[in-house]
This record gives sequence, structure tokens and C-alpha cells, in this order.
Amino acid sequence: MNIYTQKIRWKFFLFVMAAVIGLTSLIYTQRLVRELKTEERKKVELWAKATKQLIELDITESDFEFLFEVIENNNTVPVILVDALGDTISTRNLNPVRKNNPEYLHRQLKKMNQVHESIEIELSNGEKNYIYYKDSFILTKLAWFPFIQLGVIVLFIFVSYYAFSATREAEQNQVWVGLSKETAHQLGTPTSSLSAWVELLRMKNLDENLVSEFEKDVNRLEKITERFSKVGSKPALVRSNLLKEVLHTVQYIKNRSSKNVSFEFNFGENEKIWIPLNTVLFEWVIENLCKNALDAIGSDGKIRISITNQTKVIYLDINDNGKGIPKSRFKTIFSPGYTTKERGWGLGLSLTKRIVEIYHGGNIFVKYSEINKGTTIRIILKK
Repeated sequence: MNIYTQKIRWKFFLFVMAAVIGLTSLIYTQRLVRELKTEERKKVELWAKATKQLIELDITESDFEFLFEVIENNNTVPVILVDALGDTISTRNLNPVRKNNPEYLHRQLKKMNQVHESIEIELSNGEKNYIYYKDSFILTKLAWFPFIQLGVIVLFIFVSYYAFSATREAEQNQVWVGLSKETAHQLGTPTSSLSAWVELLRMKNLDENLVSEFEKDVNRLEKITERFSKVGSKPALVRSNLLKEVLHTVQYIKNRSSKNVSFEFNFGENEKIWIPLNTVLFEWVIENLCKNALDAIGSDGKIRISITNQTKVIYLDINDNGKGIPKSRFKTIFSPGYTTKERGWGLGLSLTKRIVEIYHGGNIFVKYSEINKGTTIRIILKK
């Protein structure tokens, strides 16, 4: 299991935990809401029966007001009692400032009628009154509580994951920088010795072609050492010919790849496009992308490098006709730890992205890919 797979599993675990907590809270709270609604309905029905009895009794108006208030001794459920014509007889738990406003009462009646069926009170003289009500404020808050709780949980998980990722990324950067510096330091001494051996071999009058090839590999080691030494520090960008650097790097890869792999360019050797580059690091970018293209192709295929010169930016496309990348992996292939190789560390494309976007202020992404048809990686560089 590689690092990227572990990260995906942790993300999935956090999502499942949030979903389980939220759904459990939602189900339980909705159950409580239904029970409270039933209780409130029973309470209002009890008020209706008591009101009917009070209306039919021969009592004074003041006694009726008192008894009706006793029956309605709740401070939460909004209630409106109306006669058969719809005229308001009494209200409870409505806005005290607006309860005498006919328009306000009409709107409240309409809302109550939409939420709950009215309770009919049939009097002995044949007349009918109606009680309208809606959920209490406490019940409404309780109904919204699980959604708010779920939102807080999700927000907490996102913040926690972001903080955890930021801390882990900072630690990874420190490890990578330290590892890179140590690698550069360890390579420095033997590389210097190999350079001296090249000169010694040349003095022995050995085959110049053999010595020359040996010297190229030593120079290659020196360049790799320089690359590792630059990781973690902001590199200097120098005005350079992009086409020359790309051709030089691809030529190195071409000489060490299968003869059945062809490399094509949409530009010539003598053309020039000048942009600010750190050539040592940018060559690393081209190498990584070409090597990934070769891995996708195998031993037989085609790699095409295209450069488009726009007014403010440069488009550099590296296309292969290899096995392709699933659409769901377009972004994740640049994540640290992602690899399809059994012995890979998953750092090549991550470092490539870092060099392009952080050090050169550009952008890199998968422009196109289709399974068994090929992939195009696009780099955008500022002029």
C-alpha cells in the first residue's frame, strides 16, 4: 500500500465517520420531533375539547378568559381560535406587537393550515369554531438541530484535516529538503573523484569515445547533485532559450531509450523562445515527464513535444500514445506518494509540479488522456 492509498483511506474513513454521526443524530432527532409533534397535537386537541365545554357553559366572559388561559397554559405552541366565518376569537404565543394586525393573522393562519390540519370544535348550537396551530419554536429548533450539528461536524473535520495536512506537508517538506541536501552532500565527493578519474583516463590515451561517454555520465551526476542541492531554496531564474533546453534534455533521454520509440518536435533546432528559467531544475521537469511517457509507452511508441508561443505565456505539451490515465487520477498523479510502480516513491511528478508552479510561477496539468490511446501533459510558463 503506497502513501497516496493510505491518504485516500483516511479521507474515506473521516467522511464515513461524519456521515454516521450526522445520520444517527438526524434519525434520532427526527424521531423526537415526531413524538413531540404527536404530543403537541394531543395537547391542542385537549384544548379544543376543553374550549368546547367552556363555551357551552353558562359562565361570565371574564371567567371564560381565565379558564381558556388555564387551558392554554403553554408558552411555546402558537395557536389561533377562529369562528366559522374565519374571524379571530383568541390567539396564543404569537408576536404580541403584531397579533392585532389582520394581515399578520391571515398569514399565520395560512402557514398553520399548511403545516397542520385544523381542529374543529362543534358546539351544541350547531356552530363551529376552529383551532389552528403550528410547531412550537422549541420543536422547530430541534428539527433543525441535526442539520446544524452535521454542518459543525463536517466543518470540524475539514478544519482538522486541513490543519493535519498542512502540518504533515510541512514535515514532509522538511524531510525532503533535508534528504535532498544530504543526497547532494553524499554525491559531491564521489562525483568530484570521478571527474578526476576522467582526466586521468584521458591522459592514458584510451579510446576518446569511451572516455567521452564516461565524462557525459559524470557530468550527469554533477547535474543531479546540483539539482538536489537546489531543492528547498528559491532558485535564480535566468533568461534562457526554452527550445534549446528542451531539445538538449530530450536528446539525452532519446539516446538512452528504445530505438522503437520516436521523438517528434513542432519546432526546429535554430528557433528561439527566451523566458526566465532555472535550467538545471527545468531539465529535471522534462526528464520526469519524458520518463513517465516512456513508462506508459513501453518499448514501442511515439512521444511528441509541442511548444506554442502565445503573447504572454508559453504552452509546452508532451504527448505520448501510451496506456493513458483514468480521468479520476488527473489531479492525484501530482500528489506526493502517488505511484503505479511497485518500487516507486511517487515523488517525481510531485517535484515536477513544485518546480513548475512554485519555482517558475507556471502551471502543469493533464490536458488530455484516454485509456490505451495516450496522454498529453501541458505546462504553461509565463514569458
